[in-house]
Amino acid sequence: MSTIPLPAPQPSDHRPAAAGGQADRWTVQAVLDWTTGHLADHGSESPRLDAEILLAQARGCRRIELYTQFDQALTDQQRAVMRDLVKRRAAREPVAYLVGFREFFGADFALTSDTLIPRPDTETLIVELLDLARQLPAPPAILDLGTGCGCIAITLATQLVSAQVSAVDISPAALEVARANAETHNVADRIAFFAGDLYEPIPPDRKFQFIASNPPYVTTAELDQLAPDIRDHEPRTALDGGADGLDVIRRLVAGAPDHLAPGGSLLCEISPEQADGVRRLVVEQTAFGSPRTVTDLSGQARVVVASID
Repeated sequence: MSTIPLPAPQPSDHRPAAAGGQADRWTVQAVLDWTTGHLADHGSESPRLDAEILLAQARGCRRIELYTQFDQALTDQQRAVMRDLVKRRAAREPVAYLVGFREFFGADFALTSDTLIPRPDTETLIVELLDLARQLPAPPAILDLGTGCGCIAITLATQLVSAQVSAVDISPAALEVARANAETHNVADRIAFFAGDLYEPIPPDRKFQFIASNPPYVTTAELDQLAPDIRDHEPRTALDGGADGLDVIRRLVAGAPDHLAPGGSLLCEISPEQADGVRRLVVEQTAFGSPRTVTDLSGQARVVVASID
């Protein structure tokens, strides 16, 4: 491992005027300031946040606790861990993979490079499905297709304590992560995990009130234009939606009527630019009524809801 040349901080770096050696210069404040600048120079869009998350990981504390530790010096071991984390982040490895988790809907989910990193956009789908589910007279059966780390299935199982949840992923490695997260969140006994391609492992007579999915919807051409953090590190199979980004969504929409109970709904996350195209796919399936589009907090189309008449 090459050494990151952490330069000596200036007197304004909130460090104690100790008579110690070089190590005493590397207080929490000094390391945060230097790392923030270093990551900004290497393309991070949130260098201060990245620096805080990485330093909290190196020190084994919560990020908020750093604010009470500004004058504390890092140990040699903490500095070594931080050097490695900063080096990898400067090479554009995602912070979530470096620390091994990402927060989603108020809970932490373990991650590996086999799983897509959960994003706030997907919380729009969660909120909409919860609203629909709570209008039903009985607990729903829910199918999560392309579960990844399990954030959708597990969040729904946590919020809807009587729901029956099934989760499918084509990646055995991703399913291992999802199962571990289900154990961590105490819902492993309420989620059935299946390995396979979309509806393939689901028994044909199994019906669901809701089918939820955050499918691959980035166009193949756009993949090469994504930030290196995404393009070079997240699983391509979880991103690549084909030439128009709709390859997997077409199959989701086409197969949903065979697996939805009467009155059931498909909720599919989309790119805002795909809203019209996905609505057309729904209209072509005569089993569905008129589709609805749900916007995210920024007002952009984020979820298409298609319900069986």
